[in-house]
Amino acid sequence: METYALLWAATMNAGTVLALASLGLLINEKAGIVNLGAEGMMLCAAIAGFATVANTGSDTLGFLAGMGAGAVMAALFGLLVIWMNTNQYATGLALSLFGGGFSAFVGTSYVQANLPERMQYDVPFLADIPLLGPAVFKHHPLVYGAIALTLGLVCFLYRTRAGLVLRAVGESPESVHALGYPVRRIRLLAVVVGGALCGLAGAYISIIYTPLWVEGMIAGKGWIALALTTFATWRPARVLLGAYLFGGVTMLQFHLQASGIDVPSQFLSMLPYLATIVVLALISRNPRWLRVNMPASIGKSFVPGS
Repeated sequence: METYALLWAATMNAGTVLALASLGLLINEKAGIVNLGAEGMMLCAAIAGFATVANTGSDTLGFLAGMGAGAVMAALFGLLVIWMNTNQYATGLALSLFGGGFSAFVGTSYVQANLPERMQYDVPFLADIPLLGPAVFKHHPLVYGAIALTLGLVCFLYRTRAGLVLRAVGESPESVHALGYPVRRIRLLAVVVGGALCGLAGAYISIIYTPLWVEGMIAGKGWIALALTTFATWRPARVLLGAYLFGGVTMLQFHLQASGIDVPSQFLSMLPYLATIVVLALISRNPRWLRVNMPASIGKSFVPGS
């Protein structure tokens, strides 16, 4: 039973990365913007956060640096696709490629760097509960922050006027513009906030999840996060559940290896990506269901007066 408790703890830890990035991309897509640059933003945020902690010793500054890096890259993407009407998909791919190359160049001197010793985070009293304590109550505060963020985003999107306006921008920007709302500024704000959350996810990887810097260390998590928004049919609560599902698949490979099960390591390494493909293929079998849940103007540019 202790093994399963540790597996669940690792699942929550791994799922937090995907949840933070996916929620950021969900905000983008609710506003009608598809950002394929999540991988690049997370890589730049990872080196920004790691370098900041390595030089200052402050995790808080590291997370802020990661969020700042993600927000700046997202703002650049937003200016290109929202004001200059460049193709969202091509611009996102360019951002991802740029982030990969730039982070590798900047991070060269940090490959062998070490961070200060990590402190242990325990929820008082609850962490001492047998099995449940190690599984649920011994995590970094951001693990619980991702859960709180999910609940807050549900309330924001479906219980507030601002959330209604954001969803309307993704459904019918022309109607929102006719009512006097600044569609482009709303979209840019959504893109920047989404980029900051992707940046937070990238910083979490290099500071807490695997406290080191290695070129390409995001290892496709940005793409999985992008797929998760579709898997969750653009619903925040489903994003969190999907993040834990894929996090569990990722951690399962290590659990099987530790259990002595004779499975090729290459097959175990491909499990998260194989699961992503299988889930997307199953969802795509019902295009009508996707159309009902997908924001109507997603991926489409908006030009006032056109």
